[in-house]
Amino acid sequence: MALIALSRVQLATVVTLTQAGRLDLVPADLGRATDFLKRAEERLGQLELLTSTAVKYGVAYDAAHDTGEALLAAYGFRTASGSGQHEALGRFLRAVLDTPPGDRAAQQFDRLRRARNQSHYEARPVGAADATKAEKAARELYAAAVARGIPT
Repeated sequence: MALIALSRVQLATVVTLTQAGRLDLVPADLGRATDFLKRAEERLGQLELLTSTAVKYGVAYDAAHDTGEALLAAYGFRTASGSGQHEALGRFLRAVLDTPPGDRAAQQFDRLRRARNQSHYEARPVGAADATKAEKAARELYAAAVARGIPT
């Protein structure tokens, strides 16, 4: 399956992110995209083995992030250097995954990011429901990336 091209609306949104300095244009790299997707798949495979809610949340978030990196690489973008890279990735995901499958998970990514930051930087606990939501979003993002044609 070939990579599905970005629609005009999707591309316009991503170009806006690039012009705002949130994303950099780089050569598209399906090999790198596949590597990131394989990392996401590996993390997703480990989730059922984990017993710690906080660790499970972190691994699920990392899988979602890896999937976002796969999509960036496939379409020839990367987050710009500096603070706010995860937030920029969330904006990219919402722009590219604007229909099922994946649109709900793309919307969820930013909430996951904020909860992760609160856990990491404010020592706020992560509940079991949060870990379950993170896992579901990560799996949906992964499925959406595969549906867009990123090789696994």
